[in-house]
Amino acid sequence: MSRLRLLSAAALLTLASAANASSFIATTDAVVGALKATSDATSDATASLRDNKIVRAAQDDAASFVASNGQIRSVKLESAFDTIRRQAPQLQASDAELAQAILAI
Repeated sequence: MSRLRLLSAAALLTLASAANASSFIATTDAVVGALKATSDATSDATASLRDNKIVRAAQDDAASFVASNGQIRSVKLESAFDTIRRQAPQLQASDAELAQAILAI
């Protein structure tokens, strides 16, 4: 009788691990798909911003903004923020995040 219980437990563990593995794969596929969609949207937005003269002209001001923790703001930087928010409203980024993105361009 103990042999039957042992075999049943082994079969149950095998089935449980197979179900767990397939659940993990499905979850991973969903997460990777969502990240890829976000990355594609961000890539498209930043590619057009990289060529924007207003955004590129604000790079020095963005550096001052970041270095001063947002205390130093300029007309060029505000104009760049407005341009970015108009061209890529899906980003929903703070001024600090936008300034750092301008520096990365």
